[in-house]
Amino acid sequence: MCPLGTCHLTLVTWRALAPHRMSLQIDVLTLFPRMLDGFLAESILGKGLAAGLLAVRVHDLRAWSVDKHRTADDRPFGGGAGMVLKPEPVFAAFEQLQTPGCHRIYLTPDGVPLSPALALDLSRRQHLILLSGHYEGIDQRIRDRLIDQEISIGDYVLTNGTLPAAVLIDAICRFIPGVLGEENSLTHESFSGKLLDFPQYTRPAEFRGMSVPDVLLSGNHAEIEKWRNARREEKTRQVRPDLLK
Repeated sequence: MCPLGTCHLTLVTWRALAPHRMSLQIDVLTLFPRMLDGFLAESILGKGLAAGLLAVRVHDLRAWSVDKHRTADDRPFGGGAGMVLKPEPVFAAFEQLQTPGCHRIYLTPDGVPLSPALALDLSRRQHLILLSGHYEGIDQRIRDRLIDQEISIGDYVLTNGTLPAAVLIDAICRFIPGVLGEENSLTHESFSGKLLDFPQYTRPAEFRGMSVPDVLLSGNHAEIEKWRNARREEKTRQVRPDLLK
């Protein structure tokens, strides 16, 4: 296998080129690399990548297939519907991309739930490799030998793991210093503690018969904070009472 940066250069999508400024490098292995094109170019994440605060490289897993048809999946032993990702291209990809101390993640519905604490921990690492599953999953030998952590973004199943990889990247990047324009926003949002977020309002103060609560126009910061905390508790009891246990 040729070294990264030569024959695989055209198969790797660089989203930022500022190695002296990077705090985190993320490699994504997927069968659908184009699904991430717009996601990585827009909004806060796009600005963070452009500023060199992190780098994301997207790889087509088929680049490491060993046959002329670029086969990356096969039928499961024992029968059953669907296809399973083969071990050969995944092992070859990891062996080429991994660096000492890198953290290797598989996005899967049966992984540990994604949380702010987990995203914060991952944001402090130097190198992450994200494997996006597809079909009926991946060969168990990949999970046994290559994967350090399996992560789920929720109790539901998607068509493939590329979207969960995008969600994970977005959750992680918000904890990287400089990515968010206003760092204090991290401390006043849902799941930053045990409560959901409070309602937000902006101009105009009156709109189609609906008024902004008077307390938010009062300038009394102590009363505003008291009102916001009450609304957070109320929302949490209504929508996520499990968070209060």
